[in-house]
Parts: sequence; structure tokens; C-alpha cells
Amino acid sequence: MYMKLCFRKPKSSDEACKINVQKKNNAMRKAFLDVPFNERVIFVPHCLRNVSKCRAKEMGSHYICLECGACKIADISKKSKELGYKALFILKGGKAVTKLAAELKPKGIIGVACYFEGEQGMKESQKHKIPVQFVALTKDGCVDTNVDLNEVFKTIRG
Repeated sequence: MYMKLCFRKPKSSDEACKINVQKKNNAMRKAFLDVPFNERVIFVPHCLRNVSKCRAKEMGSHYICLECGACKIADISKKSKELGYKALFILKGGKAVTKLAAELKPKGIIGVACYFEGEQGMKESQKHKIPVQFVALTKDGCVDTNVDLNEVFKTIRG
């Protein structure tokens, strides 16, 4: 006799996630652009770090970039500071979005991640009515990922 033990929904396919986040990006774009830079935060994944050289400060569920220059996160951090963003966090996992959003109460979020994590983060942010703009990794996986800095900077500038 077969008994189903897992009741969780299977992960969405990358293509379905891609379509969903593009729709959500478009739907939230105007609301996001209305948020001043100093009320926005940026969440990037820890897999974007160069682990062997990174000097980021570990803070429980996330890291704080020290702009050591070992990876693209330093460039993103510098650009966000130039524009007056509230903060940038390097997340260890998706659950940190909920925790940090509750603590910081940002009015807007930029998320950088793989499509699956991006879709999950957008869903969580929508529960709290926080407009989000998502930038997908150009190479995903759990280590040595990559992102198009031009896309990130375009999104940061609004």
C-alpha cells in the first residue's frame, strides 16, 4: 500500500518561475519607483560571494559586505551607498528575507537570486505589501554564481 508522506508542492520549473517574477516585476515597478532610495534595501545571495577571499562580517542569518572587492557584491554595495540606500544584506537563505523585512520595515526591496528563490521572496514581500524588483542570477547553483552588474545597477537606479 502506498502512503503519501509529503504534502509540499513540488518546486516550480525555472521557466514558470521566470514568467511569474517578470509579471510581478512589471506589476510592482511603479510602486517600487515611488519609494525613495533611503527606504529601499537590497538582498543578495551568499552564493554570489567569493568564499575563499570574502571578508564579509557574519551576522547570524546574513552577512554585511565589507567591500573587500573579492566579488561583485562589493560593486553593488558601493553603488547602493552612493545612492543612499538603507542597507544591503548578503543572505544565507530565503527565510532571512522575512526576518530582515520585519526588523527594517523597508518600503521597497531589490532581490538578487535564482528564479526559484526570487519567486519565494517576492511572495513573502507581497504578504507585507512591499514592492520588489528582482534581478536573476546569470549563473545559478549554490556556489560560484554570477549576476549581470549592468542589470543590477539599472534596477538600483530605477
